[in-house]
Amino acid sequence: MLEKLHLLRAEHAELQARMSDPSVYGNPAELAKVGKRIAQLGPIVETAQQLESARKALQEAEVLSADPELGPMAQEEAALLRDACAGLEVKLQDLLLPRDPNDDKNVIVEIRAGTGGEEAALFAAQLLRMYLRYCEERGWKHSLISAQHADGGGVKEVVVKIEGNETYGHLKFESGVHRVQRVPETEAKGRVHTSAATVAVLPEAEDADITIRNEDLRIDTYRASGAGGQHVNKTESAVRITHMPTGVVVACQTERSQMQNRELAMQLLRSRLYEAEQERLAKERGEMRSMQVGSGDRSEKIRTYNFPQDRCTDHRIGQNFSNLPAIMDGHLDDIVQALREQERLERLARATS
Repeated sequence: MLEKLHLLRAEHAELQARMSDPSVYGNPAELAKVGKRIAQLGPIVETAQQLESARKALQEAEVLSADPELGPMAQEEAALLRDACAGLEVKLQDLLLPRDPNDDKNVIVEIRAGTGGEEAALFAAQLLRMYLRYCEERGWKHSLISAQHADGGGVKEVVVKIEGNETYGHLKFESGVHRVQRVPETEAKGRVHTSAATVAVLPEAEDADITIRNEDLRIDTYRASGAGGQHVNKTESAVRITHMPTGVVVACQTERSQMQNRELAMQLLRSRLYEAEQERLAKERGEMRSMQVGSGDRSEKIRTYNFPQDRCTDHRIGQNFSNLPAIMDGHLDDIVQALREQERLERLARATS
């Protein structure tokens, strides 16, 4: 760990020096790249410096503890410093663990109604609202890529792009089947119904992440349907792109111009192909990717929202969370932090095994 820490501190110092290099600050792309790496290394360097200072202070306190007059006070200080050093060592160890390279990426979230008909579509719409409120809490931006609305006011399928700081690192745990248990408004006898919706969280792929050849694409344009005003419905602004080698099809009709819709559709296509490639590589390496989307059947679930019992259960960590109204209003921090802690423990176990 010491050798790795030494290399990272040297890299941090070198990058800080490069920030004043004309070839860097005169190149916006390179400047952003260097700045991003400095931001990643900053917490490691800062924690290492804090640990060094705490260890030095501990040594001084231990020396003074033998002094007849200052001894009792120095012993108290030494005890506090030992706790501080232990905490900083754990924090530094966590910072040095290998991170998911996708954590800092923006995401594309796809929500689809599963088993349960109209009630599933209403639940899918509630999940969308929950994530958008969570975005607002964290100061993230979001934009709609596509949506298919259901007759009863819900959504059959919706795709949104979310941009912000470490969005994938927080939202990746949402991929999977979400199950809801409650009494629908249309249920006359008060019986509890079970419905499901699937959520897929894809890291936004950049051009450098995956190569798409123009000759592999079939691009169709058509008139958008649904809400959007006269312009959207009377011009062929909607775009459908088919990646012929894989059969992946994406579509976008939310923007007024065909060019904007094509750009959004390409972003979605890149992200789906990138995720598929990540899956393939993970299988080749024998890695487990446990938080994937199932078929949408109510028996496959990562989380259950039980409204009669005011309980949200995440089945991957076996933990219950109360106050469902707050959770559905976007207060997801407790759930997300519990899942991030579980991921941290798993990474630590792999690093030390």
